[in-house]
Amino acid sequence: MNKGIIAAAAAIVFVSGMGVGYSAKPSPAPALYHGKTGQEAAQGLLGLATKQAGDGSWERIAVGRVYYLGGLKDQGQAIFDQVLAGKHDDGDAYRIARVYREAGEAQRANAMFDRYLADNRDDARALSEIGAYALLDGNRERAEQLFDRSFAEERDDMWATLQAAGAYLGVVPQQ
Repeated sequence: MNKGIIAAAAAIVFVSGMGVGYSAKPSPAPALYHGKTGQEAAQGLLGLATKQAGDGSWERIAVGRVYYLGGLKDQGQAIFDQVLAGKHDDGDAYRIARVYREAGEAQRANAMFDRYLADNRDDARALSEIGAYALLDGNRERAEQLFDRSFAEERDDMWATLQAAGAYLGVVPQQ
């Protein structure tokens, strides 16, 4: 058989398979949010987002964040607990700590940040970000200790520098 015909046939089969796979993925339908209350629309879309997230820890944490900050803390916390109960890296706990921080639960966030820093002593950006949070919470001494460590690790990281500068002006680090 001609190589060109075989290649064309293979391409058709590949593209057809992609189309089937793509259409099988869940996607938002207007029925999830049209004519619904805000709570109903959010619940429908969050249910879909949970399916779309699959097994990805970052993705599941993002879904949990919306639940948590949207006033559905139990559902968000359940997602966080699932992520932390399974195999996860330090960054997953760090991202969850950021959610707690954003929710105004600084003490809970700080405990997780401290555990992260114990295992990631040389993460210049994390040191600076956590230092910025300390400064924003009024703990300048701790903030400046963390800034010192951050800048000792990496002197030319503009993002770490910017987080520290912003904190002195009351600007929360960008995530």
